[in-house]
Amino acid sequence: MIMRKHLRRFLPSHEAVHGNRWLAPFADTLLHPRLWHLNRHSAAGAVAAGLFCGLIPGPLQMIGAAICSLVFRVNLPLALVTTLYTNPFTIIPLYLLAVTIGQFVLGGGRVDFAPPPEYDMRNPLGWMRAMSEWTSGLGMPLLVGLLLLATILAVAGYLVVKAVWRWHLIRAWRRRRLRHAAR
Repeated sequence: MIMRKHLRRFLPSHEAVHGNRWLAPFADTLLHPRLWHLNRHSAAGAVAAGLFCGLIPGPLQMIGAAICSLVFRVNLPLALVTTLYTNPFTIIPLYLLAVTIGQFVLGGGRVDFAPPPEYDMRNPLGWMRAMSEWTSGLGMPLLVGLLLLATILAVAGYLVVKAVWRWHLIRAWRRRRLRHAAR
Protein backbone atom coordinates (compact mmCIF):
# COMPACT_ATOMS: atom_id res chain seq x y z
CA MET A 1 0.00 0.00 0.00
CA ILE A 2 2.76 2.46 0.93
CA MET A 3 4.81 1.36 -2.10
CA ARG A 4 1.82 2.10 -4.31
CA LYS A 5 1.45 5.58 -2.79
CA HIS A 6 5.10 6.38 -3.48
CA LEU A 7 4.84 5.28 -7.11
CA ARG A 8 1.57 7.12 -7.74
CA ARG A 9 3.16 10.46 -6.89
CA PHE A 10 5.28 10.22 -10.05
CA LEU A 11 2.74 8.77 -12.48
CA PRO A 12 -0.02 10.63 -14.35
CA SER A 13 -3.55 10.00 -13.17
CA HIS A 14 -6.30 8.22 -15.04
CA GLU A 15 -8.20 11.53 -15.21
CA ALA A 16 -5.22 13.35 -16.76
CA VAL A 17 -5.19 10.90 -19.66
CA HIS A 18 -8.97 10.98 -19.94
CA GLY A 19 -8.91 14.78 -20.21
CA ASN A 20 -6.14 14.86 -22.84
CA ARG A 21 -7.66 15.77 -26.21
CA TRP A 22 -4.86 14.05 -28.15
CA LEU A 23 -5.59 10.73 -26.49
CA ALA A 24 -9.39 10.96 -26.83
CA PRO A 25 -9.55 8.68 -29.94
CA PHE A 26 -7.81 5.94 -27.97
CA ALA A 27 -9.77 6.43 -24.74
CA ASP A 28 -11.49 3.03 -24.81
CA THR A 29 -8.18 1.20 -25.11
CA LEU A 30 -5.98 3.47 -22.99
CA LEU A 31 -8.43 3.78 -20.13
CA HIS A 32 -8.73 0.05 -19.51
CA PRO A 33 -8.52 -0.37 -15.70
CA ARG A 34 -5.69 -2.92 -15.84
CA LEU A 35 -3.45 -0.36 -17.55
CA TRP A 36 -3.80 1.96 -14.56
CA HIS A 37 -4.01 -0.49 -11.68
CA LEU A 38 -0.80 -0.60 -9.67
CA ASN A 39 0.13 -3.80 -7.89
CA ARG A 40 3.28 -5.89 -7.79
CA HIS A 41 2.36 -7.83 -10.92
CA SER A 42 1.47 -4.82 -13.06
CA ALA A 43 4.45 -2.83 -11.74
CA ALA A 44 6.92 -5.64 -12.39
CA GLY A 45 5.53 -6.20 -15.88
CA ALA A 46 5.60 -2.48 -16.62
CA VAL A 47 9.23 -2.15 -15.53
CA ALA A 48 10.15 -5.17 -17.66
CA ALA A 49 8.34 -3.69 -20.69
CA GLY A 50 9.96 -0.30 -20.17
CA LEU A 51 13.44 -1.74 -19.76
CA PHE A 52 13.06 -3.93 -22.84
CA CYS A 53 11.63 -1.15 -25.01
CA GLY A 54 14.10 1.42 -23.72
CA LEU A 55 16.74 -0.06 -26.03
CA ILE A 56 14.62 0.34 -29.16
CA PRO A 57 16.50 2.80 -31.38
CA GLY A 58 15.15 6.26 -31.94
CA PRO A 59 11.96 7.82 -30.66
CA LEU A 60 9.99 4.57 -30.82
CA GLN A 61 10.76 3.52 -27.24
CA MET A 62 7.60 4.90 -25.66
CA ILE A 63 5.43 3.62 -28.48
CA GLY A 64 6.93 0.17 -27.97
CA ALA A 65 6.36 0.38 -24.22
CA ALA A 66 2.75 1.49 -24.77
CA ILE A 67 2.13 -1.42 -27.14
CA CYS A 68 3.67 -3.87 -24.64
CA SER A 69 1.48 -2.40 -21.89
CA LEU A 70 -1.61 -2.89 -24.02
CA VAL A 71 -0.69 -6.43 -25.01
CA PHE A 72 0.39 -7.61 -21.55
CA ARG A 73 -2.08 -5.40 -19.60
CA VAL A 74 0.54 -3.90 -17.30
CA ASN A 75 0.72 -0.40 -15.84
CA LEU A 76 1.02 2.00 -18.78
CA PRO A 77 2.47 5.11 -17.08
CA LEU A 78 5.15 3.11 -15.28
CA ALA A 79 6.19 1.37 -18.50
CA LEU A 80 6.50 4.74 -20.27
CA VAL A 81 8.50 6.32 -17.45
CA THR A 82 10.83 3.32 -17.26
CA THR A 83 11.98 3.82 -20.86
CA LEU A 84 13.62 7.08 -19.79
CA TYR A 85 16.71 5.25 -18.54
CA THR A 86 18.02 5.67 -22.07
CA ASN A 87 18.97 9.19 -23.06
CA PRO A 88 21.80 10.86 -24.99
CA PHE A 89 24.16 10.23 -22.05
CA THR A 90 23.36 6.57 -21.41
CA ILE A 91 22.58 5.26 -24.89
CA ILE A 92 26.19 5.07 -26.07
CA PRO A 93 27.49 3.02 -23.10
CA LEU A 94 24.44 0.74 -23.38
CA TYR A 95 25.01 0.22 -27.11
CA LEU A 96 28.72 -0.43 -26.52
CA LEU A 97 27.74 -3.04 -23.94
CA ALA A 98 25.28 -4.53 -26.43
CA VAL A 99 27.98 -4.76 -29.11
CA THR A 100 30.31 -6.46 -26.63
CA ILE A 101 27.59 -8.96 -25.69
CA GLY A 102 26.81 -9.54 -29.38
CA GLN A 103 30.48 -10.13 -30.22
CA PHE A 104 30.81 -12.57 -27.33
CA VAL A 105 27.71 -14.54 -28.33
CA LEU A 106 28.59 -14.58 -32.03
CA GLY A 107 32.10 -15.82 -31.40
CA GLY A 108 34.05 -12.59 -31.26
CA GLY A 109 33.42 -11.38 -34.80
CA ARG A 110 35.43 -8.26 -35.51
CA VAL A 111 33.56 -4.99 -35.77
CA ASP A 112 35.19 -1.94 -37.33
CA PHE A 113 34.65 0.42 -34.49
CA ALA A 114 34.50 4.14 -35.12
CA PRO A 115 33.88 6.56 -32.27
CA PRO A 116 30.22 7.49 -31.81
CA PRO A 117 29.04 10.89 -33.04
CA GLU A 118 29.18 13.69 -30.51
CA TYR A 119 25.85 15.07 -29.36
CA ASP A 120 25.00 18.38 -31.01
CA MET A 121 22.57 20.46 -28.93
CA ARG A 122 21.86 22.72 -31.91
CA ASN A 123 20.97 19.85 -34.24
CA PRO A 124 19.41 16.91 -32.37
CA LEU A 125 17.85 15.48 -35.55
CA GLY A 126 21.20 15.52 -37.29
CA TRP A 127 22.73 13.78 -34.28
CA MET A 128 19.97 11.14 -34.38
CA ARG A 129 20.68 10.57 -38.09
CA ALA A 130 24.43 10.29 -37.43
CA MET A 131 23.75 7.99 -34.48
CA SER A 132 21.53 5.81 -36.68
CA GLU A 133 24.28 5.51 -39.32
CA TRP A 134 26.87 4.74 -36.64
CA THR A 135 24.59 2.08 -35.16
CA SER A 136 23.79 0.44 -38.50
CA GLY A 137 27.53 0.19 -39.22
CA LEU A 138 27.92 -2.11 -36.22
CA GLY A 139 25.58 -4.71 -37.75
CA MET A 140 24.78 -8.14 -36.40
CA PRO A 141 26.73 -7.96 -33.11
CA LEU A 142 24.72 -4.88 -32.18
CA LEU A 143 21.39 -6.46 -33.12
CA VAL A 144 22.04 -9.68 -31.20
CA GLY A 145 23.54 -7.75 -28.28
CA LEU A 146 20.57 -5.36 -28.09
CA LEU A 147 18.07 -8.22 -28.02
CA LEU A 148 20.02 -10.06 -25.33
CA LEU A 149 20.71 -6.95 -23.24
CA ALA A 150 17.05 -5.88 -23.46
CA THR A 151 15.94 -9.35 -22.39
CA ILE A 152 18.44 -9.45 -19.52
CA LEU A 153 17.39 -5.99 -18.32
CA ALA A 154 13.69 -6.86 -18.59
CA VAL A 155 14.02 -10.11 -16.65
CA ALA A 156 16.25 -8.50 -14.02
CA GLY A 157 13.88 -5.53 -13.66
CA TYR A 158 10.89 -7.84 -13.32
CA LEU A 159 12.57 -9.94 -10.64
CA VAL A 160 13.91 -6.93 -8.73
CA VAL A 161 10.50 -5.22 -8.61
CA LYS A 162 8.83 -8.43 -7.47
CA ALA A 163 11.50 -8.95 -4.78
CA VAL A 164 11.46 -5.35 -3.54
CA TRP A 165 7.65 -5.28 -3.45
CA ARG A 166 7.58 -8.58 -1.54
CA TRP A 167 10.26 -7.34 0.88
CA HIS A 168 8.26 -4.16 1.42
CA LEU A 169 5.06 -6.15 2.09
CA ILE A 170 6.77 -8.49 4.54
CA ARG A 171 8.22 -5.50 6.42
CA ALA A 172 4.78 -3.87 6.56
CA TRP A 173 3.18 -7.09 7.81
CA ARG A 174 5.83 -7.46 10.53
CA ARG A 175 5.37 -3.87 11.66
CA ARG A 176 1.61 -4.35 11.78
CA ARG A 177 1.99 -7.56 13.75
CA LEU A 178 4.34 -5.85 16.22
CA ARG A 179 1.89 -2.95 16.66
CA HIS A 180 -0.96 -5.37 17.32
CA ALA A 181 1.18 -7.41 19.73
CA ALA A 182 2.11 -4.25 21.65
CA ARG A 183 -1.56 -3.38 22.22
